This record gives sequence, structure tokens and C-alpha cells, in this order.
Amino acid sequence: MSTIYETLKQDHERHRKMLSMIADTQGDSKERRETWDKFFHDVSAHAAAEEETFYSKLISTEDGQPEGRHSVAEHKEIDDMIEELNEIEFSSPAWLAKFKEMRDRYEHHIDEEEEDIFPVAEENIGKDGTGKIGSAFEKRKEAELDLVEEKAEEKLEE
Repeated sequence: MSTIYETLKQDHERHRKMLSMIADTQGDSKERRETWDKFFHDVSAHAAAEEETFYSKLISTEDGQPEGRHSVAEHKEIDDMIEELNEIEFSSPAWLAKFKEMRDRYEHHIDEEEEDIFPVAEENIGKDGTGKIGSAFEKRKEAELDLVEEKAEEKLEE
């Protein structure tokens, strides 16, 4: 069983790779659309599952509350940027500019989680040696992936 910290780091690495792949694409290409779609679904499910299984525990501790609240606020900021990107044409220079801004913000966020938040969490909610929180995260993320798809379909119908 992987700990929550290992599980989140694995997701973060996958997200970094996808962001790099997207940055290497041009215009409204099939590769950009497919990789963006994968990133959008995965990062959306990741954030929701992380808030429910990890940050809820951290926020419930006195010493972890400021860090937890800060990270959840960053999730909202990044989610707003992602929603903006979904509204812009892939071939537009505005899309690439917003993507670069979102990428910088997201990479800052995950670096901060790994370097600053995880040590505070280990002190306040434990090292997750049994992998209980990591397992709960993975289950919740799977459920969230379905919800992300439902929300995307509802938005298309509007």
C-alpha cells in the first residue's frame, strides 16, 4: 500500500509530464486536445479527492489548518483558470498565455505541497504507514473521475 504522500506525488509527476506534453503542442492539434482532456479530468478528480481525504483531515488539526485552507484556496484558483482555458479556442494565442499562467501556478502549488505541506501533515495526521489515507484517496478519485465527466457533459448541454 502506498501512503497518501507517495500517491499524491505519483499524481503530481503524471501532471507535470502532461503539462510538459501540452506545452510542446501547437495550435488546435489532436495531441493538444487529447492531452488537455486527460489532464483536465485527472487534475479535477485529484483535487476533489485530495480535499475530501487529505485536506479535510489536515484542516481538522489546529496546526494544519492554515496550510490546508491555503491549499484548498489554491485549488479553487487553479480550477478557475482551467475553466477559463476550457472556454478559449486551442489555437488562440490567449489559450497559450493562460495555459502558461495556469501551469506556473499549478507547478508552484504541487511543489509547495510536497515541500511545505507534506511535512506539516506528517506531524499532524501521521505518516499513513498503513496506506489507509492513500487507499481512500484512490477510491475517491475513481468516483470523482465519473463525476467530472458528468459535469462536463452537463456543461455541454447548457
